[in-house]
Amino acid sequence: MSALTWITVGSLAAWVWLLLGQGFFWRTDVRLPGRTPPAQWPSVAIVVPARDEAEVLPSSLPSLLAQDYPGRAEVFLVDDGSSDGTGDLARALAAEHGGLPLTVDSPGEPGPGWTGKLWAVRHGMALARARTDAEYLLLTDADIAHAPDSLRELVSAARSGGLDLVSQMARLRVATVWERLIVPAFVYFFAQLYPFRWINRPGARTTAAAGGCVLLRREAAERAGVPDSIRQAVIDDVTLARAVRRTGGRIWLGLADRVDSVRPYPRLGQLWRMVSRSAYAQLRHNLLLLAGTVAGLAVVYLAPPVAVVAGALTGETLLPAAGAAAWAVMAGTYVPMLRYYRQPLVLAPLLPFTALLYLLMTVDSAVQHYRGRGAAWKGRTYARPEATP
Repeated sequence: MSALTWITVGSLAAWVWLLLGQGFFWRTDVRLPGRTPPAQWPSVAIVVPARDEAEVLPSSLPSLLAQDYPGRAEVFLVDDGSSDGTGDLARALAAEHGGLPLTVDSPGEPGPGWTGKLWAVRHGMALARARTDAEYLLLTDADIAHAPDSLRELVSAARSGGLDLVSQMARLRVATVWERLIVPAFVYFFAQLYPFRWINRPGARTTAAAGGCVLLRREAAERAGVPDSIRQAVIDDVTLARAVRRTGGRIWLGLADRVDSVRPYPRLGQLWRMVSRSAYAQLRHNLLLLAGTVAGLAVVYLAPPVAVVAGALTGETLLPAAGAAAWAVMAGTYVPMLRYYRQPLVLAPLLPFTALLYLLMTVDSAVQHYRGRGAAWKGRTYARPEATP
């Protein structure tokens, strides 16, 4: 057999393993667990870090202020050095819509060793401690819109399951051609890397959260030293979940039905920056891991269509058969995510093309890192985190 045939057979074997042995990552039925309303609703502080969010705030903040929550809840929006009037807009929206109490404050420039978002979260948590006796913290991004019962459902799930952290992967916006090609795959790849079923097992080694929507028990946050213990994290959601689990916390992560991102990414360049800003950090800034990732993506995602084309040109039989089988399994595992995002299933066979884009984004992330522009976001660039003793 040729080298390409061996590679393609290996790709098919990898897809059989991914289909059956990777926590059924491709299924989209991991939703909020059983929810029994508590006899007494705990108080909640909603912390919203915001930097230059005037574009999305009118679509997201009113949904937080309008939460139908039986207990006490208060919103703390932390304006992280915005230049577009985010803080003033938040106050105007609160005056217009009413609802839950809103506090808007600014923490100033991040302290040494802090990322901007976590510096803002730290300030919001400090405000919450000073002004409320909140048992839970809802950490949610400024581009996330919540259904009226979202907070109630999150708290019910946390209380019913004895969970310290409940996180939902918000349904991202999918409207343009590039969003259709890239956004569902973003969640698909995340679930492949962090299978939700594995995460949700008590004491599991696989741990992650989705930073757009995290309900965190305050006692668990204090036990984990959050956010100070993770202050350098660029991928703050996964790092937060690891800190909570490392100190004995119970974690749950799944897909959302009531939580949506309203941030638009209409052009490829915007999506490219969204992925590449943290891709190399996900690989711990390690060139060997980068090389392995590139090779793995090429073998698993790119080899099958290449094999089909090469087999058609050379007249071989095993090569295109193995390639077509691997491509079919690949596309089949992508179908549930496309259905979740209500997208046409014709996009499923295009997953190799999308994977190629992600491969290039990952390489670009490393290039930007070594040029001193890695992890750049909204006017800030973060250096590689220092090693923790």
